[in-house]
Amino acid sequence: MKIVVLDGYTLNPGDLSWKELEQFGRVEIFDRTPAEDVIRRAAGAEILLTNKTVLDAAAIAKLPLLRYIGVLATGYNVVDIGAARARGIIVSNVPAYGIDSVAQMCFAHILNLTNRVADHAASVERGDWCEAEDFCYWQYPLMELAGKTMSIIGYGALGQAVARLALAFGMQVLIHTRTVPGRLPEGVTHVDLDRAFAEADILSLHCPLTEKTAGMVDATRLSLMKPTALLINTSRGPLLDEAAVAAALNADRLGGAGLDVLSEEPPVRSNPLFRAKNCFITPHIAWATREARNRLFIIAAENIRAFLQGSPCNVVN
Repeated sequence: MKIVVLDGYTLNPGDLSWKELEQFGRVEIFDRTPAEDVIRRAAGAEILLTNKTVLDAAAIAKLPLLRYIGVLATGYNVVDIGAARARGIIVSNVPAYGIDSVAQMCFAHILNLTNRVADHAASVERGDWCEAEDFCYWQYPLMELAGKTMSIIGYGALGQAVARLALAFGMQVLIHTRTVPGRLPEGVTHVDLDRAFAEADILSLHCPLTEKTAGMVDATRLSLMKPTALLINTSRGPLLDEAAVAAALNADRLGGAGLDVLSEEPPVRSNPLFRAKNCFITPHIAWATREARNRLFIIAAENIRAFLQGSPCNVVN
């Protein structure tokens, strides 16, 4: 059996092993695959693994031996699910592998904005402390999290993990979610969307990208927020109207933003958020701790094993 990994570098730049796949068949691994090379490289494969390389209907139609597509991620929009279903090709994803890592990155952005540790450390390295008139100084406002309100949009497993961290910091937690839970932990309150925006000291997005949520953080909702509030997005870039967020930051109508995702990735240099005040952007790495990537790989391998045993799991089509 031929197994092809179309874009393995993101998952495994060299610190993990692909050997787990070799028990299932002959494995070919490509770091990256341009669109024009997909069909040639995937030719003859019965099992195809992809992270962000697109497998559209045209490509699927030209791969007659293909039986299984494993998406090395939770989101599976890179695969034409309908075309795969029509061919009887199973498509599986890898859910819930990075909850702790993404929640950690969410708070890394929060702590960066509230304590500015790297900026103050750089100031000390420049010699500013040595020249200071007092025993201490700070160059940015410092914020204590205890007693502040954190609004979480989306309350799935990730939203719940972030809520637990917020409670541990002594914060009050407001959530807005499509399906209201029957019972919430002490300190967590379900509210409507406008209240979640209006009362947030920190607003964190953990909802899926849908037609209803695309651009949900727009000028109207930003106008509801406190001018000192912080916006965190470790979910999906298109949840933001990026021009509106940049405008709010530059006009001091929003206190700061910590973003791990953008609407286009890799981004264009003209993205307005690159020039926005107090905006910190990381390159979509919340999921990428070694521990999370290793879990992803283990689950992906188990998905293949389950498929070969006739009981496929994590099937999305």
